[in-house]
Amino acid sequence: MILSAAGRIMQLPLQQPVAIFLVVLVIILLTPLVFNRLKIPHLVGMILAGVLVGPHGFDVLADDASFEIFGQVGILYLMFLAGVEIDMVHLRRNLKAGIIFGIITFLIPMAVGLVVSRYAFSMAWSAAAIVATMYASHTLISYPVVNRFGLSNARPVVVAVCGTIIAVFLALLTLGGAVGVSVQGSFGLGSLLRLLLSTGAYVAALAYLYPKLARFFFRNFNESVTQFIFVLALVFLASLVAQLIGLEAILGAFLSGLVLNRFVPGRSALMRHIGFVGNAIFIPYFLIGVGMLLNVKGIFQGWGVAFAAGVMIVVALSTKWISALIGQKMLGMPALDRRIMFGLTSGKAAATLAVIMIGYRYNLLPPDVMNGAVVMILVCCIVASVATERAVMRLRMDLTAEELKQEHGPQRRNARQLVAVANPITAESLMRLTVLMRHPRNDLPITALFVRNSDDPTVTAMGRNALQTAVQAAVAADVPVHELERYDVNIGAGLVNAMKERDCTDLIIGLHRKSNIVDTFYGSLTEQLLRSSNRMITLSRCFIPVNTVRRLVIVAPQKAEYETGFRMWVERMGNLTVQLGCRAIFIAHPETIPYIQGVITTEGYEIRQEYRPMSDWDDFILHAGTVEDDDLLVIIGARRTSISFSADMENIPNFLSRYFSRHNVLVVYPEQFGSGSELPTPIDPLSQSISTSAAPSAAWSLLRRFLGSSR
Repeated sequence: MILSAAGRIMQLPLQQPVAIFLVVLVIILLTPLVFNRLKIPHLVGMILAGVLVGPHGFDVLADDASFEIFGQVGILYLMFLAGVEIDMVHLRRNLKAGIIFGIITFLIPMAVGLVVSRYAFSMAWSAAAIVATMYASHTLISYPVVNRFGLSNARPVVVAVCGTIIAVFLALLTLGGAVGVSVQGSFGLGSLLRLLLSTGAYVAALAYLYPKLARFFFRNFNESVTQFIFVLALVFLASLVAQLIGLEAILGAFLSGLVLNRFVPGRSALMRHIGFVGNAIFIPYFLIGVGMLLNVKGIFQGWGVAFAAGVMIVVALSTKWISALIGQKMLGMPALDRRIMFGLTSGKAAATLAVIMIGYRYNLLPPDVMNGAVVMILVCCIVASVATERAVMRLRMDLTAEELKQEHGPQRRNARQLVAVANPITAESLMRLTVLMRHPRNDLPITALFVRNSDDPTVTAMGRNALQTAVQAAVAADVPVHELERYDVNIGAGLVNAMKERDCTDLIIGLHRKSNIVDTFYGSLTEQLLRSSNRMITLSRCFIPVNTVRRLVIVAPQKAEYETGFRMWVERMGNLTVQLGCRAIFIAHPETIPYIQGVITTEGYEIRQEYRPMSDWDDFILHAGTVEDDDLLVIIGARRTSISFSADMENIPNFLSRYFSRHNVLVVYPEQFGSGSELPTPIDPLSQSISTSAAPSAAWSLLRRFLGSSR
């Protein structure tokens, strides 16, 4: 009886869910290992494995509903990742180029394919137009290769992704008209206008409603699994609505990724979960499912299939290569960019399969052409994967070589961050803020610290809980972290000693909350830290999750550029703005603004930035009314012994307490008389280190330098 049960389970094609899923997991596991050794992209291996185990191969797996569901989820996931990973600044900068390339990569394959299909296959013009949409559309089948090399924001990739959406949209419009002529005998202009109007309304509704829904949800629910399910629900809702109005579901997935882009920072646990699940399960399932649909045996069924497949492969690849060549020349891009754009736009899958299904349903295409199209899909997917991997590998090598050259010059100072926690409620938000302020290439660990000065079990339990919460937040974002619990008679001394022992550059701590009427705004601990340490100290008070912040409003004092920590805090704000994808508004003295712009430019921060002059602190009152509840107000402070300190700054605590008690606030005290920046650049007035032991002479040197520059 056991043998008969085993026989039923192992009967081909497999029907038992556990056996089916086991085979799929083995393919996902072994394919990269085998094909990477053969120097062949593992995407090709996934498709070929699907061909071998599918119904047209050894018939190990049946093309059942599970592959249809997971395959559809995989292609939607692929397009969603393409939208959510694009830096919006890069997208705005290359949007025009993407639209131009999209039109080019649609028109050339469409025109050539129309003529070739008409005369090579002796088809009617309407049927030839249906076949031509296969050439004009494409699928980002090789996008995971780009993602693996970390080049999703490279210019050719952004242009190709934008061009994909334009080309697919135009191909779908053309397909609808061609099918209407073939089936009904006429072209429905009214249907086309209704589709265009509904598309405009759909995009407007998506852009208006989704940010509001996302902001509300992320502010009220911070559990990572819940947020992940919420994001996926929005993606599939947008895809479903797109299908209901007559669009392709992949357009809805891509647009939802663009709209949700700024709510999913690149260095966040949510982004890591999204990428992990997609690359581990959904996208491989889609690739295997594509392979299972391909009947390679069809090419041996007769000369007609072989002829059709050969013609379609030549037309599909040559027209996409010509389109990439023309687009590269028109947009003034290097030859390597052409190779990347060709690799990304030469793959065929989702839209081509949809055309085949429509041709089969309405009996519009000859059998030889449909079988040839299946072979074309296989060849195009292989060519796209190989071409993309070779091109992006070359681009990554070039970029790495440039980075190595820069390393021989002035060095960027990586942050050694110390996060002090004691409250489990605020520990996670403090760590997330710390992660977002790091440079993406900073591999130094964060130190999470809990200092206690008593043996009170309640305080100890809360502190350890906060420490574990902070560590989990860093681990979820894939950032190295060291946890440290320390006993000291004085908490402030414990924090300062830990900073010295770990050679930390930054201390991030929660902003003190007044406990009684005689308590100060900063509290005695913060004031002690400012007196005892010259390192950069950031005080945080955020009432909303940092990823829902709309803008950063950064207020810098006069002469801030003369502090040794000037470049450091500008870099931290640049990193934070890049990760959040929001706008940064700098309010500073007119003489300070060019130095801020210089750091932003030389460090390569491509952010939306705005500058507002402020002659003195009284002018800040005029700007204070523009700070909204969902903005993050950043005040750059100054210690009493610093160059940028003035008597007006003593009123900042009272001003914040009175007018910004319900706002999100960061107070940053830059490093003073520390090691400073070693970069003697035009935007850094300090080109030499100043040690703490030489503070009096250093202060005199700074004063002479300032007086000399103001003459």
